[in-house]
Amino acid sequence: MNKRELGTSSLEVSSIGLGCMGMTFGYGAAADTGEAIKLIRAAAERGVTLFDSAEAYGEANEKLVGEALAPVRDQVVIATKFGFKDGNSAAGLDSRPERIRLVAEQSLQRMQTDRIDLFYQHRVDPAVPIEEVAGTVRELIQEGKVKHFGLSEAGADIIRRAHAVQPVTAVQSEYSMWWREPEQVILPTLEELGIGFVPFSPLGKGFLTGAIKEDTKFAENDIRNVLPRFEDEARQANLALIALIGDIAEAKQATQAQVAIAWLLAQRPWITPIPGTTKLHRLEENIGADNVELTTQDLQRIESALSEVQIKGDRYTAQQQSTINR
Repeated sequence: MNKRELGTSSLEVSSIGLGCMGMTFGYGAAADTGEAIKLIRAAAERGVTLFDSAEAYGEANEKLVGEALAPVRDQVVIATKFGFKDGNSAAGLDSRPERIRLVAEQSLQRMQTDRIDLFYQHRVDPAVPIEEVAGTVRELIQEGKVKHFGLSEAGADIIRRAHAVQPVTAVQSEYSMWWREPEQVILPTLEELGIGFVPFSPLGKGFLTGAIKEDTKFAENDIRNVLPRFEDEARQANLALIALIGDIAEAKQATQAQVAIAWLLAQRPWITPIPGTTKLHRLEENIGADNVELTTQDLQRIESALSEVQIKGDRYTAQQQSTINR
């Protein structure tokens, strides 16, 4: 797989990473631990070097990531996150310095490693100045427990203030064909500062693969059951986007998922998306996007197609949206 540098940080990663959240959190029942470990190792064998976890995905997530990658620890980049009370995203935010330090120690222990390669603040905590957060991570870097500092769903002002205290290596936010807000302010800010960008949900939580239909039913504890963009009316309207992507995919002899990921890769050379999956054939499909080359004409055609579709429905509930800093 091709490699990319996250901004000007010198941190080199595979052009496509693996988001591990869905293995234990968010999309129904957790995957079998043994099968999840096999999948993570299969990704590493196929050249994936960036693996994304978080305290908020449950202890099991960091544990399986650590166990799976132990044999190749020095060849991969492990990212994890802090920022919620007791690691519970429903309990509110907590980025106090003492909490950051505790999460770092717990994450190191759970992942059976001596350093966290990329340590993100999961969500901006308005109760704690970002300078304190960046300063705490800077100390962890000086102690050798953390290698790089990241932010997730942070606005431009926060990014600038944090970067002035401790250089930010990467910002992680949602970005895809059906959520393009980062193009307005975030991407220009990152380009100016030399910061990499790691889009999560590059496949629109599965929607951009074309596998989700009007009548698709999700598991009882699947987060998509409460997201406005997946409500019946919105889903029906948004299928127009899938039809357009399908036409382009057919012309490129690729899948819809591959076109969606390849489109992201074409936006900037310092963007590394992290699609998640629990299935080997989907993993192989996703990383196959690295071989899909979109020409200038292809990208113009996609832009024209996207301009014809108005996406319906908010990406988060009002409560979830309240934790986003913009």
